[in-house]
Amino acid sequence: MTTSLATRLDYEALPGRVVFGAGAVGEVAAEVERLGAERALLIDGLFDAALVERIERDLGARHAATLGEVAQHVPAELAASALARARELDADCLVALGGGSATGVAKAVAKETGLPILAVPTTYAGSEMTPIWGITAEARKTTGRDLAVLPRTVVYDPELTVSLPPLASAASGMNAVAHCVEAMWTPTANPVTDAVAAEGITLLAAGLRGSVREPRDLGARALALQGAWLGGAALAVGGTGLHHKICHVLGGTFNLPHAEVHAIVLPWVVEHYREAAPAALHRVARALDAEDAVAGLRELGRDLGLEAGLADFGLRPGDLELASELAAAVAPETPAPTSREQIVSILEKAMYTGTTERE
Repeated sequence: MTTSLATRLDYEALPGRVVFGAGAVGEVAAEVERLGAERALLIDGLFDAALVERIERDLGARHAATLGEVAQHVPAELAASALARARELDADCLVALGGGSATGVAKAVAKETGLPILAVPTTYAGSEMTPIWGITAEARKTTGRDLAVLPRTVVYDPELTVSLPPLASAASGMNAVAHCVEAMWTPTANPVTDAVAAEGITLLAAGLRGSVREPRDLGARALALQGAWLGGAALAVGGTGLHHKICHVLGGTFNLPHAEVHAIVLPWVVEHYREAAPAALHRVARALDAEDAVAGLRELGRDLGLEAGLADFGLRPGDLELASELAAAVAPETPAPTSREQIVSILEKAMYTGTTERE
């Protein structure tokens, strides 16, 4: 997107409170109290018994129960059972602990109840900053936008990400990079989201490289988490585009892992928009301190050890027809229309190599 004095822009900042810092997880109970909640349902997607027990103790009488079942892409059956549990408990707040799956389950409940969400991310998913929900039913992932699912409070504690393994950190972080990149070419992109997204890419690139080199580097972890925060914030306002549409099809229909798919597909969607979104690609390249956006993204992927392709996670050549058909049906018209054949080309490039050339 390019902006001139004649460009019409509508921008509305989204509400929300962020608490960031090492040790911030100790403030969860106080933040639940700040929300005025008395019966918090803790959704545990981290499965760290000691940490969960600590949060339960801190919540004290405000802890209604802990729900320990989460799943990627939020299956409709899981969403229904979590909703039933929240209603059974008469919960008045949802505390989502873990990655995007935990936040996704909380959003599924909030969508139907309007309950406030307090998110405690332990990955770089970024969904804690967005009003975007997703539920999968009958091998089809449906997404939507509803301010009712936007977490009221997000507690970012980089210490909670230290135990995230290097490859999981890398994939989750590249998912966050995808949020930043995609926010630059949607119809609602604007100077604020452009600036936030660009800074997010720069922070993520530095933080992820440092985290992969030394997983216990708290400074690097903090940079990556800040970048994920900015990526989610940019996407929340800018919205999603072709990249996310393709990844949602691959995840919802073929059950491919969310973060890894984003990491693999991203460079090829960026390459696809080389002529349609040159200003966005220039900003991406500059944020990566690279001469070219596609080359910069692939170099970052190599540095992070992300060499796999879609085939490594179970996608077969025979799946491309259905995948491209489903993605083409929801492909956006901006920054340029995309045909089914072009989506097939993107998927073919992503099949066997994620960040490097196919041999």
